[in-house]
Formats: sequence, structure tokens, C-alpha cells
Amino acid sequence: QVQLVESGGGLVQAGGSLSLVCTASGRTLSRYNMGWFRQAPGKEREFVATISKGGAISYVDSVKGRFTISRDNANIALYLQMNNLKPEDTAIYYCAASLYGVILTSRNSYMYWGQGTQVTVSS
Repeated sequence: QVQLVESGGGLVQAGGSLSLVCTASGRTLSRYNMGWFRQAPGKEREFVATISKGGAISYVDSVKGRFTISRDNANIALYLQMNNLKPEDTAIYYCAASLYGVILTSRNSYMYWGQGTQVTVSS
């Protein structure tokens, strides 16, 4: 069992930046492909970014050039640097871990989820 904990959310004006962090209690993330998802009110949870065990990275088109996903060398934490934030980025952001999933842009590939952190971008 992997317990993921996100932090770093908050309220920011449009054009601002936030940094999200995800850690796993008591273990490293080296065995897992990792992802960030978000869910806005009244909408389904959607893919934001993923980084594989080997470092392969993918983003949803709407955040390319603004968001950066990374994991530290010790594989203790997963990060999401969000720049030039827009009101449409407002959502609860979740980190997720995948051990066997193949399609890392699909939420169905992830077996462990954090509780989420709220990101609110004001116009």
C-alpha cells in the first residue's frame, strides 16, 4: 500500500505560479510511474502530466510550456511546477502512482492516489 500526500496548492492570481509536491509515506517512488491529474467542479478527473520510472514525460496540450513535472534523484518526491496559471487551471490536483499501467495518460492505469490539493486561480 502506498499513501500519497500532496501539498503546495493555494490561491494565486492569473499569471502567477505554484509548486505542487507529492510524497509517499515511508517509501520511495522509484518503482512507480507517476502522474498528476486534476478535477474541476462538475467535471471528470483529467490527465495533466506523467513521468515514467525511466524519466519519459508527457503533458496534456493545455499545460504544455507552462507546467513542468519532475521527480527528485532520490525518488522521494514528485513535483509539478505550474507557471503562468490561468483561471481554467482551477481544480483539485491529485498525484497518482502506477506500477503496472501501460497508458499513463489514463487514470485507469493508476492504483494509488493522494487526497488532492486545491489550486484556485483568480482572474
